[in-house]
Amino acid sequence: MLFKEFSQDINPHQAYRIKKLKRKIEHAESYEEWKNLALKIDEESGAQEWKYDNTSPYFDAEIIAHRLNLLRRYRLAERTSDLMYILREGLTYDVANIAHPMLFTATYVGTKKIIEDYIEEVSNSLAFIASKECHLLSTQEKIEFFKNCQVAYGQPAIMFSGGATLGLFHTGVCKALLERDLMPQVLSGSSAGAIMTAMLGISKPSEMMHILNGESFFTEAFHFRRWEDILKGNGGIADVRYLKKFLLTNLGDVTFEEAFKVSGLHINIAVAPYDASQEARIMNSYTSPDLLVWSAALASCAVPVLFPPVRLTSKRQDGEHTPYMGRTRWVDGSVRSDFPQEKMARLYNVNYTIASQVNPHVVPFMQTDAERFRKDMLSWPERIVRRQGKVISKGIMDFTRERVGGVPAVRRLLDHGHGIVDQRYYGDVNIVGKYGWRHYSYMLQNPRPHLFRLLQREGERATWPKISMIETHARVGKTIQHCLELLEYQQNPVEHAKSEFIAV
Repeated sequence: MLFKEFSQDINPHQAYRIKKLKRKIEHAESYEEWKNLALKIDEESGAQEWKYDNTSPYFDAEIIAHRLNLLRRYRLAERTSDLMYILREGLTYDVANIAHPMLFTATYVGTKKIIEDYIEEVSNSLAFIASKECHLLSTQEKIEFFKNCQVAYGQPAIMFSGGATLGLFHTGVCKALLERDLMPQVLSGSSAGAIMTAMLGISKPSEMMHILNGESFFTEAFHFRRWEDILKGNGGIADVRYLKKFLLTNLGDVTFEEAFKVSGLHINIAVAPYDASQEARIMNSYTSPDLLVWSAALASCAVPVLFPPVRLTSKRQDGEHTPYMGRTRWVDGSVRSDFPQEKMARLYNVNYTIASQVNPHVVPFMQTDAERFRKDMLSWPERIVRRQGKVISKGIMDFTRERVGGVPAVRRLLDHGHGIVDQRYYGDVNIVGKYGWRHYSYMLQNPRPHLFRLLQREGERATWPKISMIETHARVGKTIQHCLELLEYQQNPVEHAKSEFIAV
């Protein structure tokens, strides 16, 4: 059920009030203001009533109701063993399909009441097991239980797309999530998203909000070369030295391993070998611990034509810089792996992803959740066109590669094109920029305060409607984490206090 379906029972006065509230919500200056207006819209439209109707084709309400009753009964009766059994049985963020995106499109805030109650009860049950009221288990046994829960449940990841200067949108996404304590510990970025990922990844947790004030971004990252230099054939349209200087100034001489020790964040930067015969890679503290973060970010920003391919640099134990895979040159990771979801899932046990998408060649084709998951017959023609368009595009490029693939420049261009068409650009939660023609004029501008504030606010406003969905997905995982931290502190308060001090 979508918001528009409630309109049939709305009288003209209600419709006017809703229209007025919608105009206000578009100019909200904070999440609190946005949420207050959103709740009023839900109330006026009758969408709140939808929350109490358990019928839905998108999740199994009977399973959730049954599990909710069992959890509540066992917790109140302090039947710890039974409670642990039921918790383990359904320890996934989308049990009975409660994470389906369509369950978050009918209202501005929240979802079905039974789902909210279920998430609340799971959190309460976990908190009970961690509490001193639970006498059946020792502290060590509780710690082992919650560690197992953490592995079983997984963790979220956020992915930042490319988009040149439009990537300032990501700062708004980060700001909105950090303010609500919803920022995942696993991040990935390509091109402009790599810069956002890297800046957060080298910073202490206490410094992250300061980075998002924008001062670090106000520099000459783009400097276009003269035509006579471009025609000589060496390099791209822009001078890579200015971008390198910007990255060195803001990221310093830090490796991925060192960055993790500072921030505690698992940062991943997508890069692609210039030679398309090799697969795209993600650089992180596991796959390339000695690689310099600025070097990976530079490679990920090396958009073909705009910047030349670059070589990566690593740092040895003695601090000396050495080439990383010296014979290989690297380019923009978004060409072939804008969102490296599968690779991150294997490395970090990721259970769901948040995608912040601002790529100018992708955003115009992105669909809302309501559009993607429509089931009516009117949606079939568009689905067919989209799917067949992708197949035809890939077929044309394959055909062309067979005929003129012997020309290296043409081959690389077609390989990059094939990679762009063949990617998946959606996450489980999608935060997408809204573009007008003026946005394309921002793409290669050097960031300035007014442009930074504009794009950051757009990022915040695009994130606020997704907060309810992210909070619902994150609630159980955060409860497990908090319970584990509490138990570890109770077991060894001195050591835990030291580790907390180091992380700050």
